[in-house]
Amino acid sequence: MKKYGKLLLGLMLAFSTLLAACGGNSEGGQGAEGGTKTIKIFQFKVEIAEAMNKMKAEYEAEHPGIKLDIQTVGGGSDYGAALKAKFASGDEPDIFNVGGYRDLNTWSENIEDLSDQPWVEDVLDVAKEPMTKDGKLYGQPFGLEGYGFIYNKDLFEQAGITELPKTITELETAAKKLQDAGITPFANGYQETWILANHLLNIPFAHQADPDAFVNGMNEGTEKLAGNAKFDDWMRLFDLTIQYGQKNPLTTDYNTEITTFASGEAAMTQNGNWTQVQIDGINPDLNIGLLPMPINDNAEENDKLPVGVPNNWVVNNKSNVKPEAKEFLNWLVTSETGKRYITDEFKFIPAFKSIESKSETLGDLGNDIVKYSQENKTLSWEFNKFPDGGMNEFGSQMQGYVAGNVDKNGLFEGIQKSWESLKAK
Repeated sequence: MKKYGKLLLGLMLAFSTLLAACGGNSEGGQGAEGGTKTIKIFQFKVEIAEAMNKMKAEYEAEHPGIKLDIQTVGGGSDYGAALKAKFASGDEPDIFNVGGYRDLNTWSENIEDLSDQPWVEDVLDVAKEPMTKDGKLYGQPFGLEGYGFIYNKDLFEQAGITELPKTITELETAAKKLQDAGITPFANGYQETWILANHLLNIPFAHQADPDAFVNGMNEGTEKLAGNAKFDDWMRLFDLTIQYGQKNPLTTDYNTEITTFASGEAAMTQNGNWTQVQIDGINPDLNIGLLPMPINDNAEENDKLPVGVPNNWVVNNKSNVKPEAKEFLNWLVTSETGKRYITDEFKFIPAFKSIESKSETLGDLGNDIVKYSQENKTLSWEFNKFPDGGMNEFGSQMQGYVAGNVDKNGLFEGIQKSWESLKAK
């Protein structure tokens, strides 16, 4: 019996070893302890896709047994729709991006409370607000970003523009000078609904006396675009970009817009500091800066840049690798390697008190945003509070205006009706 007992014990040990070996090869958080675990990251910033892949190699080298599976959907693609499709298919990422405010409500049932994480106390207060709900923080901010009209300083000088425009009249004068000098004033990427319905449409909302109250009034049906002085002013800006823009704005996507501008084919383009990496890749010697987007002739009111948090890293609360996902986010903002990527490779303006922005790596655009922020010359980002689906609905209506299919009253009426319809869903 003793002999058979030893044989049985040996077989059991061999079988358990075989099971452990099989389990050790699985990934995606399903593997046994000691096996490879994969963190699936689904992110929208095309500008940092290459740098993220470089970072992946360094992170995996520092963390044996962990693999990062990074997918990027953005630029000309609808990240929000792609993310919803991911969840609908059951192929849920472990880490993904949420914009805050409206998006926080949309995804609140899917994301982990990160309030207990070691980096939370280090986040700038302004960067916490979009992802805070019931006193809990659900996201780690990418950084701070700003946008406006990126302008080519050399082309401005070539056209004889010596004073930077701070009012709508001054902007029109500058556009005329550029045109007279044979230079296209604006490269408009109006194929992209986010450029129109998020960033451009944000301007009149941010100029309201109380932007949050105005958004709430839109939701409650007590505020209207038609007859609002700031929206009337803003249409002059919208019209100016169309009048002095290139011939095909509705077939110009994000990449074409930035390539056109970086190649010196236009003097201005509406976009933000996230384009610095792409612009540098096309023309590292381009002499550029950021201009405000004025809507009237009040210089003090208009000499401001819209600044906010573009997006946030969040953790799927049903992920099988939650501890590993949280560790990655902690590493990103506390390790020297992670911080180097944020400042040097991604060229982000840090949203953390302990991470210093580097003027030499931020580039011209980031440095202009830091300057405007330090001088408290900023406008809020209200578009993250627009109803879900607004980007495509409002953007389509604005494209209709660019195409000449509707007039100003028709545009205002269309956005108003869409807002009422979308907020009711």
